[in-house]
Amino acid sequence: MGRQMRVPGGILAVTVLLALAGCSQPASDRAAGDGKPSASASGAKSPSPSASKKGSGGDDGKPVTGDVLPGMVTVQVARTQLAALKVGPVGSMSGYSRDKFTHWIDQGSKCDTRETVIKRDGKDVTVNADCKAASGTWRSLYDGVTVTDAGKLDIDHMVPLAAAWRSGAAAWDAQRRKEFANDLVRPQLIAVSASANRSKGDQTPDSWQPTDKSAWCQYGRAWTTVKSAYGLTVTEAEKQMLTTMLDTCAS
Repeated sequence: MGRQMRVPGGILAVTVLLALAGCSQPASDRAAGDGKPSASASGAKSPSPSASKKGSGGDDGKPVTGDVLPGMVTVQVARTQLAALKVGPVGSMSGYSRDKFTHWIDQGSKCDTRETVIKRDGKDVTVNADCKAASGTWRSLYDGVTVTDAGKLDIDHMVPLAAAWRSGAAAWDAQRRKEFANDLVRPQLIAVSASANRSKGDQTPDSWQPTDKSAWCQYGRAWTTVKSAYGLTVTEAEKQMLTTMLDTCAS
């Protein structure tokens, strides 16, 4: 939301009418539609020509209105989940491969998981006979950017595959990893701008946070819910930042 300014009544009325009318992985983690480089190679890129800022919060740090992810819980439930998460050290990346998390899988009607999320997360999305998005509008939760070209989107794993590996997924079987990588029920998958996704890489909340602070409430609840659902551990620093994120939620 933009900052309010004191203006004469007539100008304010016109302004209001106009406003209403307008009303994150290692290098081996790269894959179509989810091309995350490692934290060491990552860096936020300038938004693409098809992307522009949308004034929907962020300057004042207030949470955006309404959740945009499935399976979200209240802040009270998220706090309970966070308190119950096991705190442990960062695990080893030994043996990790993105290929051990099978995705994207078929979801029916010629759509795979990636295409399903793109349809779900956009507005006025149209697809062709192969389920590829032909048009639509997407608001990237992490940076407040509006994208009008599906080719400029990445599908982010809320808890990145490599981060999951380091916090317990190394011990999972192939089926469990496949479920995790394609989870449409929990808040694990979201369409965001490619620049935000690649800036995040495989980093945990203590190392990377959405640049749009209005997203912190949803981000913290989503991350906590996914880690809780899959029995993954958190570090002390990660837990502290998740607490900070939950503290931004409206009471």
